[in-house]
Amino acid sequence: MKQQINPVGSGEFTYQAHSDWAQWPADWQVSEVTAVATDSRDRVFVFNRGDHPVAVFDPGGKPLFSWGAGLFVRPHGIWIGSDDAVYLTDDLDHTVHKFTPEGERLWTLGTSGHPSNTGATSVDFRTIRQAGPPFHYPTNLAPALSGELYISDGYGNARIHKFSADGRLVLSWGEPGSGPGQFNVPHGIAVDASGTVYVADRENSRLQLFSPDGQFLSEWKDVARPCDLVIDAAGRVYVAELGYRAGMWPGTSPPHSGSTGGRVSIFDSDGKLLTRFGGGENPSEPGDFFAPHDIWLDSLGSLYVSEVIRSAAGGKKPAGRDYHTLQKFVKL
Repeated sequence: MKQQINPVGSGEFTYQAHSDWAQWPADWQVSEVTAVATDSRDRVFVFNRGDHPVAVFDPGGKPLFSWGAGLFVRPHGIWIGSDDAVYLTDDLDHTVHKFTPEGERLWTLGTSGHPSNTGATSVDFRTIRQAGPPFHYPTNLAPALSGELYISDGYGNARIHKFSADGRLVLSWGEPGSGPGQFNVPHGIAVDASGTVYVADRENSRLQLFSPDGQFLSEWKDVARPCDLVIDAAGRVYVAELGYRAGMWPGTSPPHSGSTGGRVSIFDSDGKLLTRFGGGENPSEPGDFFAPHDIWLDSLGSLYVSEVIRSAAGGKKPAGRDYHTLQKFVKL
């Protein structure tokens, strides 16, 4: 971990940024890292768009093993459960999978290549005509302590689906829009220890909070196009925000001049901001961001943030700079 800058964050949440943490083998092709999670041994599972879709590293960044070649249409989301089960979301295949850490598939939800009927014609949420059943370009999954699974069905749908631990659909809620319980790209999801479901409602630039059965509780609006979040044992919420300088839909614009770029924000359990870093002023520098997409917290308090540098730049790597797609933030 050679590259580093002055610490980021503040107070209890001060970190050293390492943008070259992962020691990628020279012969691996990696387009971008969409999602990242750690297991009970702090092994780091990196879900990426490349020829080794699930790449596993030790905490120091040494590659351990990989799997998943040929299994996914487009990697999108990852979550690792308390039992080390690996849940992976394939948005363009309309499926969600459960694997062992070694890559044995245990089950699949959804029908490969067959979206539900929402009227959507692309991953542009503005083409959705009505809410539908699972799935149409699903985005992420998060388990509750009860074992139930919550899935955000975000690009071609506007729903949250709740499944039993064995994969039975229990209920769904949500519809296109910007009111309470409505969504414009429900992109990330997490469940706290009390069972409250947090949804990163990306294009509405807010987090929405729900009861376990989908009743709207509140919203937090001090975020800029949140992509995903993770919650620690104390109920603090860590949010990866895409911001307004990358990945904008055609025909959209930032809310005002000088709107923030990609950043990370940390809130307490009541939604009070504890610290924030990034902002996109120097997006190729360690500690700053171009297009944050996912975030994870390991057992030592270190953060991992992945970035979709190609997708957010229209399918091409941004020119002129050496952009990072996965950073580790070591707590100081």
